[in-house]
Amino acid sequence: MRVSTEVTFFWYVAICSDFYNQVVELLLPRDTRDKGRIEQMQTQDVIIKVVKLDSSAKLPQFAHEEDAGMDLFSIEEKVIMPGDSALIRTGIKVELPPYTEAQIRPRSGLALKNSITVLNTPGTIDQGYRGEIRIILINHGKNEFVVERQMKIAQMVVKPLLKVSVVEATDLTESDRSDGGFGSTG
Repeated sequence: MRVSTEVTFFWYVAICSDFYNQVVELLLPRDTRDKGRIEQMQTQDVIIKVVKLDSSAKLPQFAHEEDAGMDLFSIEEKVIMPGDSALIRTGIKVELPPYTEAQIRPRSGLALKNSITVLNTPGTIDQGYRGEIRIILINHGKNEFVVERQMKIAQMVVKPLLKVSVVEATDLTESDRSDGGFGSTG
């Protein structure tokens, strides 16, 4: 049986082995569950198309080969006052592979050193979105913060999607936790 390109992309991006193995069992037809085929799917290249909207824009970059997140860069200079937020342009738009999303996450160095973080973290870029990636940064610090051109401002992590169907029900299966939340575990 031939495995579709969409499934190939999905499996390559699914890095977490436990999740990966569970999804293999659930979604792949029985005759494609052989180890060799799965290993082949893991080694296929996943391509993210990136369009530069500005000549100063930089493509997303991995700082290290084994990193999960690609750095995103600002194309503008902007001052963010303490307690304020700002929408920062990256000057790029992307086309993600099928069955994936991109999550926009803060950079730990900006958070630790300057109290700068991504306001709606993780921000979600849906596979079908084709507009410019812009990052909402917030200054939780006591000093103004200057976003500079070409500054690393966030990370983008591409993740697999598990498509689900929503079904209305009259009751749910019991669990140990039940409806306990907001500090119910201690």
